[in-house]
Amino acid sequence: MRVHFIAIGGSAMHNLALALHEKGDHVTGSDDEVFDPSKSRLAAKGLLPQEFGWFPEKITSELDAVILGMHAKKDNPELLKAEELGLKIYSYPEFLFEQSKHKTRVVIGGSHGKTTITSMILHVMHYHNKEVDYMVGAQLEGFDTMVHLTEENDFIVLEGDEYLSSPIDRRPKFHLYQPNIALLSGIAWDHINVFPTYENYVEQFEIFLKQITNGGAIIYNEEDAEVKKVVEATENPIKKYPYQTPEYMVEDGETLLETPEGPMPIEVFGKHNLNNLEGARWICQLMGVDADGFYEAIATFKGASKRLEKIAETKTAVAFKDYAHSPSKVKATTQAVKNQYPDKKLVACLELHTYSSLNPEFLSEYKGSLDAADAAVVFYSPHAVMIKQLEEIKAEQIEEAFQREDLMIFTNPADFKTFLYSEDYENTALLLMSSGNYGGLDFDAIKGYLK
Repeated sequence: MRVHFIAIGGSAMHNLALALHEKGDHVTGSDDEVFDPSKSRLAAKGLLPQEFGWFPEKITSELDAVILGMHAKKDNPELLKAEELGLKIYSYPEFLFEQSKHKTRVVIGGSHGKTTITSMILHVMHYHNKEVDYMVGAQLEGFDTMVHLTEENDFIVLEGDEYLSSPIDRRPKFHLYQPNIALLSGIAWDHINVFPTYENYVEQFEIFLKQITNGGAIIYNEEDAEVKKVVEATENPIKKYPYQTPEYMVEDGETLLETPEGPMPIEVFGKHNLNNLEGARWICQLMGVDADGFYEAIATFKGASKRLEKIAETKTAVAFKDYAHSPSKVKATTQAVKNQYPDKKLVACLELHTYSSLNPEFLSEYKGSLDAADAAVVFYSPHAVMIKQLEEIKAEQIEEAFQREDLMIFTNPADFKTFLYSEDYENTALLLMSSGNYGGLDFDAIKGYLK
């Protein structure tokens, strides 16, 4: 196939481009700017555009498909040319479905836990040398790309994001996959810029359930009241398998999972991660890996990139970074670290970086989310608020939202770094939560400040 990517530099898009190149397809692409790691990874395979910008002359009738990224605009010159020529234009999820129509599609959905559960499943399959196609939202140890496509593999495991598909396809991505087997981990309002009400957001998951193929299966977290409600209410004739957090204990900073063979030490921790693990176990069972095989493999799973990723550790201190940004994720992650290290001082830092988190109407959702921390910090950039064309946020609004009198608030990256680097980390757990980088923080530098 001859495939052209409009906005090839995105995290998901460049991984798909690499996967198709690996598969033997002829891949080209354009973008107005490309940053690392996408830039160097594309360059290594000869796929980085020679010039940045949009070039309609790249779009010819010889192309078999054009894949349109979310970063592109509706009036993109290349898109307009593709439409004019009547070429087949796919959104990212549409193309993945097209490539997997004859496979068993396993789709992991939910407001949180998607990447971790997908990563756990892939780790188990990789451990047992079971070849599957996949698309996951984080770089995994032992995997070259975040997307893998073949002609021959029977299964494809897809992380089912509820965000929009493309500038000209406003459907959530996970509505397009038509799963044979699906999982729903949790529902907590997110993406307020696209789903302005909670009810509207929940509706997307109801539609997701309707897309499961006739006779398919839904594995669902019955501890989440909203998930339980929508799954039990769906009239789609599918099999329903509930799961809940398995028994576990924490001893001396180590998590032990109860298994039929007795307590087993595991690398990941926190109630939400154990809950994710149980969902992954169910999926693996339906994909042909029994409980014994699952436990043997999952013991070596260290976590997905930026999901409670340990970035530094000394005899008395430990530091993690996490992608958590929505209120439910922030609360669960903060609580998990406190439970794992109850005798350490927990310093939890949250960057408000996404459209939802910087929206004054949404801020109140964060109430109590940092309560488990001994020292709580919020960082946000007034410049980011301005770029997103949102109302100005004042420090008093953040104090009011989090309902914590000792909350420390920073808006200047230099001030935040000064705070971070002057802290005494004796007997401390540091947690850095953000989908950004606190205005240019070098996470690797943290190691030098722990004692």
